[in-house]
Parts: sequence; C-alpha cells; structure tokens
Amino acid sequence: MRMLSLALRLIAFGVVASSLLVSTADAQSRSRRSAGDAPFTTGSSGELIDFINGRIRQGWEDNEIKPSGLADDSEWIRRVHLDIVGHIPEGDVVDRFLKDKDPAKRAKLIDTLLDDEGYVRNFTTIWTNLCIGRQTPRRVSRDGMQKFFREAFARNRPWDQVVYDLISAEGRFDENGAVNYMLAQMTMNDDMVQATAKTARLFLGLQIQCTQCHNHPFNDWQQERFWQFNSFLRQARKIDHRKPDPETGRLVDDYSEIVFQEYSYPVFYERRNGLMQMADPTFMNANFELKAFKLNEFDPNEKNLREELAKLAIEGDKPWIAMAMVNRMWGQFFGYGFTKPIDDMGPHNPASHPELHDRLAAEFVKSNYDLKQLVRWICNSEAYNLTSQVGRDNEIDNPAAGEMPLFSHMYVKSMEAEQLYDSLIVATSAHKSGRSNWEQAERQRQQWLGQFVIAFGTDEGDEATTFNGTIPQALMMMNGELVQNAVSAEKGSSLRDALENSEPDATKIRKLYLDTLSRYPTTRENSMATRLVRGNRDKLAAYQDLFWALLNSNEFIFVH
Repeated sequence: MRMLSLALRLIAFGVVASSLLVSTADAQSRSRRSAGDAPFTTGSSGELIDFINGRIRQGWEDNEIKPSGLADDSEWIRRVHLDIVGHIPEGDVVDRFLKDKDPAKRAKLIDTLLDDEGYVRNFTTIWTNLCIGRQTPRRVSRDGMQKFFREAFARNRPWDQVVYDLISAEGRFDENGAVNYMLAQMTMNDDMVQATAKTARLFLGLQIQCTQCHNHPFNDWQQERFWQFNSFLRQARKIDHRKPDPETGRLVDDYSEIVFQEYSYPVFYERRNGLMQMADPTFMNANFELKAFKLNEFDPNEKNLREELAKLAIEGDKPWIAMAMVNRMWGQFFGYGFTKPIDDMGPHNPASHPELHDRLAAEFVKSNYDLKQLVRWICNSEAYNLTSQVGRDNEIDNPAAGEMPLFSHMYVKSMEAEQLYDSLIVATSAHKSGRSNWEQAERQRQQWLGQFVIAFGTDEGDEATTFNGTIPQALMMMNGELVQNAVSAEKGSSLRDALENSEPDATKIRKLYLDTLSRYPTTRENSMATRLVRGNRDKLAAYQDLFWALLNSNEFIFVH
C-alpha cells in the first residue's frame, strides 16, 4: 500500500479529529436531559444504588457545585465497553443501541457485557498485570497466572476465595496457577520483603513498605508492623526444577514450585538504633485491632501461617480486602478512587466519601464478594452515567490538580496500552483482514506492549508503562504496522466493508465514525468529510486518509 500523503492526512485530521474537549462538548449538547432535572435511572434500581446516588449528590451540595449533564448514549456505550470488556464496541452494536428506545437498555447492556467473554479476558489481563507485571519474571508462568484468573472471572468466584488462594497457594506453577503470584514476588534472600509489601498494597490497600526500615511518617504504624506481617509469609519456599535438553544435553528450566518449609523462629529485624527486635506474626484488622500468634507457646510448624493470614484477611463484616477491592474497582471505573492513591488507606489518608466506601464494602461482603454485582452497582450509578464535559458549575472538581474527587462528571482517562491495541483490532476488523488470526494477534499484542514497559527494580518489583500519548507514540500510531494494515482495505477489514457497500458516501462515512468513535458524525463533520472524499480523484486514498485520521484522533485514544 502506498504511504498516505502527509498533507492529506493533516487535512483529514483537521476535518474529523478536533480536540476531545470539542467532541465531548458536542456530546453534552446532544444529551437528552440534565442530571439535575429528574431522578436518574439506567433501568436498574435498588436501595443501594439510591444510597450511592444520595451520597455523591450530598458531596455536590456540600461543595456548592452542580453536576454535568448525563452522557448521551454514544459517549456512554463506548465508555462502558472500554471499562468492562476492555475495548470499544463494534459499530453495528452502537447503531442498534442508539436506535433502541428501551429506557432500561443501559442496565441490560451492563448485564450483557458482564456475561461476555471480553469481561473475563479484560479482568484477567488487569489482574495478571497487577500480580506479576507486564514483563513476566523469570521462573513464573504467565499462562498459569492467566489460567487461574480466567477461571476465577469466568465462574465469578467470590473475591475472598480468590485472595485466599493467592496468599496461601502451594504447588507447581503450571498445575496451580495461583502460586505464580507469590513466585513473582520471591527474590533471592529477600526474606519475603517484596511479597509482604505487595500483598499489603494489592489485597489490603495498605502501604506498609516504608515501615520496613522506620516508623510510618504520617500515622502511628510502627516498624514492627511490617515484620509482624512479614512473619506470616516465612514458611514459603521456592524450588526451581531443571531438566536436560534432549538435543544439547544441557540443563534447562523446567518448572518452579512453592512448598511448605519449617519456620525459622523467631524473626528478628534491626531497628534504627541498631538494636535487634523480635516480631511475632500479628494481623491488624480494619478496626485496627491486633491479633498476634505467640509462636513460643506452640510448635510454629504446626500451623501454616500463610493460611492463617489468608483467613484473617477475609474475617469480619468489613475486612481490608473488601475495602481495598471496592476502592480499587471504583478507581478503575472513574479514574480516581475514594483515596489517592487507591492502595494507601488509613487514618492518615481519609476517603473522599467515607460513608459510601464503608457501605459498599459491607454490601460487597454481604453479596458473598460478588465482583459482577459490584460492577453493576458502580455502572448503574448516576455519577458513572454523567458526561465527561466540565461546566462552569463544577470546574473545581479536578482531582488531577490535587482536589478531592467529587464525581460530578466523568474524568477523562488515557487508554491502557492493552485497551488501545484491542480497540484498534475491533475498529478495523484487523483480525479478519487476512493479515492475522486471533492467536497471532495475541502474540503481536504482547510484543507491541513490551516497548512501553519500564521496570523500576524496586523492592516491590514496580513497573509502569510509558504509554502516555507522547510524540514518538503518536508517530508509532500514525505509521505503525497495525494502523497501516487497518487502512490497507484488505478483504474483511472495516474499510473494505465500507467501500464495497453500494450506499452513498454519507452512509459510508457514518459507518467509519461508528466503527471508530462509536457515534454518528455531526452535520459539520459529515459535510467536510464528504467534500474530502468527493474532491479526491482517488476515492480509496480519501477514505484511507479519513479512516487514519479517526484512528489517530484524541477522541479515539481517550476514555471519556
């Protein structure tokens, strides 16, 4: 395929890819009604949803702001697909939804997406990345970790059971996928320090890593808390197995496993003054009550302390794991949780909506830790259904500037790299174009994602992506192989389907907008795009330029 003219691309970009602010303002103008006009409902009601709406509205009143209008169906369907199944909706799905007059269609779509295999794949990706990272550590099975989460989300296993398995898992990494979480945290001779910090942050929402060496600077948590928590994990031992390569005869990696090992009691840690102090396994519950195991009172190897920790983590009517998961899920859907950061809860970092946070955690426990039900509560709330456009009456609601989130509008989020890749696949039907199948696309996906990952090499194995819309990434998007394949009009692609249609140009343009931006073009956009197509002798080139511009617009790349 010829390289598209830069001049034509810039023209097309100017025609259809105006700023996100303009596009969301246009969406707000199309909103059916303001959020303040009447009690909002997606078609799903209930006492808890009313409670969520009431607590959020009370925050608006207390801060003397008014919410933005409701998101129109185009904005909302795109958002809910990205958040639940991890990619934009297909164009024909959008078209049917926009034409559907059922007042309960939003609630019904939420249920449909939760039963979609895309939900399982999306949350498997999210939690595999959280547990072992995007760059798979050596002697860790990514396939095993994905299999564990895939089965958990497909069966909608209670979250407390999932966490119990991850904390207490033993066995081979290919037979019990849960062990890969702990294997990923176990480094040579670190005495489970990384596993201690990661487990507290990820599943309990507590940042205790700084108390490894000193008392917490902002609350009463002492250094001993870290080592008391760490003491629960000392009975895990990692064994790496090797086998001879039949071709070379050399030993190569085979599999790794976690086995129970005798407890090296007692555990000592060094205080800042140089003195050594002993730590017994001690857990602090959500009411800040301590439960200690005095190991000198019994044989420490009579108890599996990782199992005891897993039991303690899920005890009570509002345990840390419930508080942490509610906060993390709220943050995933809104961009900000009730605390900032989402994994640093405690008296030093009060929640923006403490009554709502507590109530959701308690109801999450009562629901038997039902993750799908938690998603329903969030997505059926009034706040989740607001537009991302900010007005004069709520411009102070800006958590990016350090303000406490009030959720008076939807906060704009950058797509995760996985979301962008999968959305490009859906928008372009690239997996149907003859260039690749889904298996090949998955391998390409992992290769494509790898270029954005930075490993920090900290005690907690932190990593981040550099996927943030920089110029090199923009150039990669504009000229990368995936986008080039997408605009090549190969058989089976979205562009080829549009061009083979005998409908008028306006209909073809509308299809491209639905496929990429999940909305119909405005009158102005349709007029300018039509002139662009009809004014070019090479119609294919004109449509390629238009499609390319849509895929590279801010409106495509952001979740809003």
